[in-house]
Amino acid sequence: MKKILGNIFIACYIIAVLFLVTACSDQLDIQQSYDFTVETMPVQSKIKVGETAEIRCELKRESRFEDATYTIRYFQPDGTGKLVMDNGTVFLPNDRYLLTKETFRLYYTSSSTDQQKIDIYVEDNFRKMYQLTFSFNNDSSEEITK
Repeated sequence: MKKILGNIFIACYIIAVLFLVTACSDQLDIQQSYDFTVETMPVQSKIKVGETAEIRCELKRESRFEDATYTIRYFQPDGTGKLVMDNGTVFLPNDRYLLTKETFRLYYTSSSTDQQKIDIYVEDNFRKMYQLTFSFNNDSSEEITK
């Protein structure tokens, strides 16, 4: 009886060791993709034709992965206007542009009297995306000069 219990104990021990050896991996799991947001300062909601609205943005990353890259693009479903980056880059709708810094400014210049809306998409190289939407109404008020 002792011999049978001893053999069962040895068999269980060998199975447990085999299970533990095959369950281990020598590869490190390195997280590369982290969530992020884009925070903005308040943006004006009324704009005149030819007037420019400043959009101050800051990319807020949950954590750092040095090889992460971010791109920005925009789409304008309503109205017409022009979006320019603080480095002078004039955006074309739906074209991607590399973000080279985490704090940046965008300048939207109105070209119409209609209601205008722009959607801005910031995406990382792991296909995580953050969307911002800005709406502008036409400011038809006249300035009073003295």
